[in-house]
Amino acid sequence: MKSTGIVRGLDKMGRIVLPMEIRRLLHLVDDKSYVEFYTEADTVILKKYAPACVFCDSADDMIEYGGMKICKNCLEKMNHIAVEAQSALEEV
Repeated sequence: MKSTGIVRGLDKMGRIVLPMEIRRLLHLVDDKSYVEFYTEADTVILKKYAPACVFCDSADDMIEYGGMKICKNCLEKMNHIAVEAQSALEEV
């Protein structure tokens, strides 16, 4: 873990502002990005939230469809299955 040297206080409601430098570094976009909270002893860790594929739990190359995250690898597999199913239906 690397220290940034940035210190922020809590407001009366317990909120903090993530510094712009941190948001840029992690590619956090206002109103579109999320962070996860982790605790260990007296330490709080914030991590950029990257939801995983609903089929394989991969977090790489994600596409959103119907509110679900699907990785490109699973999408390609589904397309292959769809082509096979279509071919089977045409034979009937």
